[in-house]
Amino acid sequence: MNVKDSKKRSLSLQEHFIELRIRVLKSLLGLIPFFAVCWFFSDDLIDILRQPLKPFLKGTGGGLIFTAPLDQFMAHLQISFFAALFLSSPYWLAQLWCFISPGLYKQERKLFIYFWFMGLILFLLGACFAYFVVFPIIFSVLMNFGSGVDQPFITIKNYLSFIIRFILILGFVFEMPLILVFLCRGGIISSGFLKKYRRQAVLILSILSAFITPPDILSLFLLLFPLIGLYELSIWLTGLFEVKRA
Repeated sequence: MNVKDSKKRSLSLQEHFIELRIRVLKSLLGLIPFFAVCWFFSDDLIDILRQPLKPFLKGTGGGLIFTAPLDQFMAHLQISFFAALFLSSPYWLAQLWCFISPGLYKQERKLFIYFWFMGLILFLLGACFAYFVVFPIIFSVLMNFGSGVDQPFITIKNYLSFIIRFILILGFVFEMPLILVFLCRGGIISSGFLKKYRRQAVLILSILSAFITPPDILSLFLLLFPLIGLYELSIWLTGLFEVKRA
């Protein structure tokens, strides 16, 4: 009897791995048409990302440069992949949902959908904040730094790596309220805990802002104030969640 039960459990585990492999394969195949579309519009996507720096590229007529034959091709490949990954997120997240939803209770399914929706909104807010607020100020400071004799000739490879990394960092940093609410739901922290260690949190956020932004006080505070606002929002949301749970 024990041997039969063991075989059933191993078979069930094997079926789970097979289903996971199918879901991953479907997600990768679903990425292909999005990648093809993004590749077709890759010139436009790079031009959009180039806009914050374009006013400071007078020496190159507003364009970036490349120093190796493959640099421009790899830049188009990189931006097409990240854009396709983002645009296809509803599809591959739906595949993830189909894989995990059978093991969730009804209430947990509602929470998963809520966290997914709020996570997407917060990430977009972080990305928009980086593009429309942080980048113009950062480039204004960095490009006008020094005597003004040197002219910027920035490679497309370095620029795209910098701007994509910055957008991803700020997008994930803006997920802070969601992460803290999730920890509150797990009983790890509480709104009282967040209030008690507010000063320590501000210190940590200040250090984080100093690492992310260029070495000037304006950029630091430009990022720090929204992060403090997100932390205060986290305190309010965790308190609201505790009241609702009670």
